[in-house]
Amino acid sequence: MRAFVLSALGALVVTGCGTDVDDITVGAGLGWPAAYHDGRNGGATSVTGAKRMALSWSRPSGGPIARPVTIGSEGQLFLTTRTANGCAMLSFQMPTGRKRFCSQLGPSAVFSPSVVDGVSNVYVGDDGGVNSFNNLGQPRWRTPVAGVPVSVQFTGDGNLLTVTQSGQVDVLSRQTGHREVTTVQLLGEPDFLAHPDLARPVSGQGLDDCPTGGPQCSVANISAVDADSGRFFLTLWQPGEPVAALVALRYRDGKVVQEWRANVLSGGSGTSPAVSPDGATIYVGDNSGRLIAVDAADGRTRWVRSLGFAPRGGISVSSDGLVIPAGDDGYLLALHDKGDASEIAWERKDLALRGTPVQTAGDTGYTVAAIGAGLNLITFDTQSGDTIDSDVLPEAEGTTTGTSISADGEVVLATRLGEVFTFVPEK
Repeated sequence: MRAFVLSALGALVVTGCGTDVDDITVGAGLGWPAAYHDGRNGGATSVTGAKRMALSWSRPSGGPIARPVTIGSEGQLFLTTRTANGCAMLSFQMPTGRKRFCSQLGPSAVFSPSVVDGVSNVYVGDDGGVNSFNNLGQPRWRTPVAGVPVSVQFTGDGNLLTVTQSGQVDVLSRQTGHREVTTVQLLGEPDFLAHPDLARPVSGQGLDDCPTGGPQCSVANISAVDADSGRFFLTLWQPGEPVAALVALRYRDGKVVQEWRANVLSGGSGTSPAVSPDGATIYVGDNSGRLIAVDAADGRTRWVRSLGFAPRGGISVSSDGLVIPAGDDGYLLALHDKGDASEIAWERKDLALRGTPVQTAGDTGYTVAAIGAGLNLITFDTQSGDTIDSDVLPEAEGTTTGTSISADGEVVLATRLGEVFTFVPEK
């Protein structure tokens, strides 16, 4: 019933202002504009990765970090956190780590990813709202929603797609925040005639279950968008259902409709779906330790690979079909997608993952692994899995939220405890 209450209260009021001329480019482009690089959650970039890296700077954020750092086309860094003074949206300058701005948002903003457009306007959710700031941190607009947007992405036509943990789906104008389509409620609409005394729960209800994709968080992960077809894919745990589902929806012709639902995610999912470069396959993990490849057209399972650990976070998928899952309880390995089966390309059981692997041009990948009592940035050959370089994250503990790469090849990492590290190509 809690979900029904949330679904009824996605307010239609928009505050703030913007222009009616949409001259802001989006693009999959330079930098790391979304949590896993692009709308398809591909975790791979056309930037040629350097073989040798060196620490440039590190600094604390002042609070925990739950989502990957995003990077604008000119190198401006953005992240969400939770601090005692309410500073939740942080931006840093790439060369020095100097703080560009700090914006106050609700405490649940730490669970929301950010996305950045071509002129470094940033979009992020918090308790009951979607927000946009320009590159100086000045507010552009705020649109109320029910819940907290745990997924924020760009659509193929340049709008903003948001999904809250309670299953509210909205498509918003990037310029004004106005709703472009009618709000969709994945858990259904409330029946106020049958339940006239429904009360609104807190916006952050169930968020603690989101990192692992538990049953109290109906939508736990960042949606993957296929810009060409208008389809987007998300994980959904319907209350009372024994397993979670991978759901395909399509945004087209001024509306959002569901195309299929595949109930395949045993124990839920802490993995954001990823779309193959050709749009034909969706990769997703579940808490039973499986990586699953699904046909994007109809939800048919193509193959299942038992990993031996629960995948978490993003899945890196290269243009030539090399698939590298993440998972803080797992190790570094890569798979070849053979259509109706998978094949292990290589595996490194000696490298315990503490972050999300990503791939670059030039057969170079990056991830964070536990080395001794600390953490290291590992540069590896994506064709063989061999370690090319290893760089210490000084005094870092725990795990990292993701791996982000700038247009100039800098690698940016953030620990969940709240420390940001930036590495530059070694000259």
